[in-house]
Amino acid sequence: MSTLDMLAIPEQIEKEDSYVIATYYLETGARSDIVSKISAIAVEQTTGTWVAVPEETPEVREKHVAKVVGIYEVPGHEFEVPAEAGTRQFVFQLAYPAVNFGPQIPMLLSTVIGNISMSGKLKLLDLKFPTPFLEGFKGPKFGTKGVREILGVEKRPLLNNMIKPCTGYTPEVGARLFSRAVRGGVDIVKDDELIADPVFCPMVDRVRLYMEEARRIYEETGHKVLYTVNVTDRADRVRDNARRAIDAGANGIMLNYLTVGISVLQALAEDPEINVPILAHLDFAGTMYESPYSGMSSHLILGKLARLAGADIVVYPSPFGKFPFLRERYLEIGHNLLSKWLHFKPVFPMPGGGVMPSVVPAIVKDLGNDCILGAGGAIHGHPMGPEAGGRAMRQAIDATMKGIDLRDAAKEHPELKAALDAWGYPDEEKPGIFEIKA
Repeated sequence: MSTLDMLAIPEQIEKEDSYVIATYYLETGARSDIVSKISAIAVEQTTGTWVAVPEETPEVREKHVAKVVGIYEVPGHEFEVPAEAGTRQFVFQLAYPAVNFGPQIPMLLSTVIGNISMSGKLKLLDLKFPTPFLEGFKGPKFGTKGVREILGVEKRPLLNNMIKPCTGYTPEVGARLFSRAVRGGVDIVKDDELIADPVFCPMVDRVRLYMEEARRIYEETGHKVLYTVNVTDRADRVRDNARRAIDAGANGIMLNYLTVGISVLQALAEDPEINVPILAHLDFAGTMYESPYSGMSSHLILGKLARLAGADIVVYPSPFGKFPFLRERYLEIGHNLLSKWLHFKPVFPMPGGGVMPSVVPAIVKDLGNDCILGAGGAIHGHPMGPEAGGRAMRQAIDATMKGIDLRDAAKEHPELKAALDAWGYPDEEKPGIFEIKA
């Protein structure tokens, strides 16, 4: 098979509608034979190894080998490589026959960023899927519309609270914190990612107490709330945890989907007995996206793939919080979760990690009304208590919906004013406010 046999015209590949096209970044030595290097990657991730083997026949290669559909230098050199250049940077695309892995994510990722994830400065930037491949996935059960219908909230952004402290409390303490947050106007309460089913706060006991509070508050006020209980565990226990939680009254579940495995998320979403919304938590994602030179792009693992696997809500960092994250990245994730995409329902983006009243207008301006504001410390650490913390966030949301500046709204709402005085007003930076405190 010649070098040219490894190359393909992009339009021909897309016409065949049977290839997943992966886009990569690669940094390599200035004098590398880039076409041979990328062709070797294509073979490595499909039919071949470092040496020719007898059964890797031309027929096998024709049907199963990846094709090189684009190599683009950043910046490009058309005539010669400058002698002083130590390295060169490329963006390249490989087209993988979808028949090699079928409509499932584990073997997809094993193929497109498996062994080559250990190849130095190489990063998976994006994936483009053919329609027949996507038809093998069901996606989210509920999506934005379904979650809104459960809560009876038609238009405004939703408010989520993470119980704080993150772990170490009893079900009784958690129920008190849950009640205070919900009475403040919170729509969704999620477990922190650091608590699931520990001996000091058993999941089923926690669910029963929290949902008793939810029913009591609904009977008193008519306010509905979702509680997404953390069912993360060994892969073989997750489904049982979800069923036990639902049997105990949970009306939502959450999963640390990157530590337990993204295919576990898909299994829950496609299980007819797990008929509640699923919140996908981002923890562990930084190990995959933070390096500019390796891993994979954040919009893939926190956006496109999470939606493909069936999440109804995805938690991810905001650029206004305590974890460093570029605004362009959080916008790209929101785009991948909310934009029209074949039969896949839109999914709620939920920026978190230091969200407080002052950043509500910016997030709503960026993402629109179909977003969830994820506030933990801003509610439970409010100077006037958790109920006031919930009220302050709702006041910020309501003011934003009406086009009222938060400074003006704070004059009418002491809870909002206390939060803004403590943590800052819009466009006002307080040094150290987002640092993780000991």
